[in-house]
Amino acid sequence: MSTPSFGEMFGRLIRAEGQGRAAKTVEVFGWIILVQGALMLFVPSLVASLLALPALVEQAANYLRLAGLLVGGIGMIYVVSGRLNAEGFVFASLLDRPLVPVIMAVMWWQGLIPGPLALAFAVSDFGSFLWTLTAWRAQQRHDRAVSIPVA
Repeated sequence: MSTPSFGEMFGRLIRAEGQGRAAKTVEVFGWIILVQGALMLFVPSLVASLLALPALVEQAANYLRLAGLLVGGIGMIYVVSGRLNAEGFVFASLLDRPLVPVIMAVMWWQGLIPGPLALAFAVSDFGSFLWTLTAWRAQQRHDRAVSIPVA
């Protein structure tokens, strides 16, 4: 099997042919994360107020913008991986996302992040994990049913 050209990969990105159910959930989650990152980057004060954070001084707003850039990059990876039906990435996301609520709880308990922020990340990641897991299992059931020969 040869490595596809950049043009071929870009075409697959545009058309998303053969995208499985679980990959679609990863793509949608990526769009959500991408929008969150853009909001953090362009309107950090609005994000802070929505999360009931204290008013941001200039340095804090700039750090939130930097975090938004990183979050947006992660969102882009999710979108592209979902569009390209990257099963390895879908599986990796099923290992990563259930850890987020635990990490957020520890960070909140230690006073490192405010409760609303921890809750937002925990609900978003764990809810999307359950959605992807459900889609993954449905796709497995479908694939097994299709592969069973009819006698």
